[in-house]
Amino acid sequence: MIINKNKFLTIIFIFLNLCFVSAQEEEIQSNQTQQSNKSLYRELDFLQLRGTHVVDGVVGASMILGDYPNSEIDIFFRLGYKYHILSNLNVNLSFNKYNIALSDTINEGFMSFDLNLEYLISPYNELSPFIFGGYGYNASSSFEETHTKVQFGLGLEYMVMDKLGIKLYGDYNYVLSNEMEGLIMPDNDESILRVGLGLNFYFGGNKRKEQILKNIETVINSNLIE
Repeated sequence: MIINKNKFLTIIFIFLNLCFVSAQEEEIQSNQTQQSNKSLYRELDFLQLRGTHVVDGVVGASMILGDYPNSEIDIFFRLGYKYHILSNLNVNLSFNKYNIALSDTINEGFMSFDLNLEYLISPYNELSPFIFGGYGYNASSSFEETHTKVQFGLGLEYMVMDKLGIKLYGDYNYVLSNEMEGLIMPDNDESILRVGLGLNFYFGGNKRKEQILKNIETVINSNLIE
């Protein structure tokens, strides 16, 4: 009887352990499913509010920091295109037109072609700060002067409605040359400050939406089968 009782207790113990392990596995799988669904629905929220492609236009002010102390603020314009690799990360290319103004001395037109990576901190919300940085090519309007540069900046975007956002941002451009103003001073490269107010026009993302909906349906069907 003792032997039979020990065997019985052993079987009960093994059975309870198997039930516990099975329950743990189901809980882990359920948590993973919930996390997957949450991520997919958040991506849908992003695509509904914004989109994968963006065209932006900006008007603002620029000022050079260089060899002359009497630099002035002048106007600048920007046209750009962005592609969202992820909800919170995009790569963008822009054309910027601006003037360098020095009182009673110089007022010359310049342009730059900037390639940036941009990170949205809250891509699923109407209001989102963002930061960006990258590499650029600077040139005078006649292309007589050309310079390379690096730039970085930050800003704030507010979605006034689906697919349309207004943004305010500033960037700092460090030009890898000290000849933009016509005055050369060793070890004193120029930098440009720009502040702009603009609009982001979002579009696209339908294919990504279809794939997300298929993934959600697959997860739901999989849970029903289980």
